[in-house]
Amino acid sequence: MKQILEIINQLTVLEQKIGSNDEFERNFNRIKQAFDEIGYSYSIPIGETYNETRTDLEASIVGETMTKLVITKVIKPIVIKDNQIAQRGVVIVESKK
Repeated sequence: MKQILEIINQLTVLEQKIGSNDEFERNFNRIKQAFDEIGYSYSIPIGETYNETRTDLEASIVGETMTKLVITKVIKPIVIKDNQIAQRGVVIVESKK
C-alpha cells in the first residue's frame, strides 16, 4: 500500500502543476479509473471550505484570522481505500477575504 500511496501523491503533484489542461485530463481520468478498479480513490480539496471538525485533513493555517478558512494548497491528497481513509490529506489553509 505504501507504494500506491506514493504513486498517488506524485500523481496529484503533476495534476496540480498541469492544471486543467484538456490534453492531459483524459489521461488523469484513466489513471483514476484504474485506481478505482483496485479500490483506491483520491481527492484534491483545493478551494473547499475548511473547519477544525474535518477528520480527513491535517491542516497548517496561514494568517491570523480563523474565520472563512479555505484550502489553498494540497501537499498530500485524501486517499480512500475500500471506503476508509488510507491517507489523511495534508493542506495549507488561509482565511478568505
